[in-house]
Amino acid sequence: MKDKFSSARPLTDAEEADIQAMIASDPDNPEMTEEELKEFRPFREVFPDLAEAIDRKLGRPKAKTTKKAISLRLDQEVIERFKAGGEGWQSRMNEVLRKAVGL
Repeated sequence: MKDKFSSARPLTDAEEADIQAMIASDPDNPEMTEEELKEFRPFREVFPDLAEAIDRKLGRPKAKTTKKAISLRLDQEVIERFKAGGEGWQSRMNEVLRKAVGL
């Protein structure tokens, strides 16, 4: 069933009134006032040390040699054998393939 309040077209006055009534009826989540919205500041401004710490932790460090993601179909038994060795199974598989092609 399509949402009654689809954004594919402008809202009618009746739909807007319904939405405003739903907002007003929720005492746990009142609509913010313009004054409250003006008090907002960027996260980085309020918590600069935390923002810097988060930035440093995002993503893994760049490797000297990058790898390329591909889709590859392998026998289930081959995958299970590598996974049985625990974490790093993809790197171990890569190493076996490197040796197989003489790298």
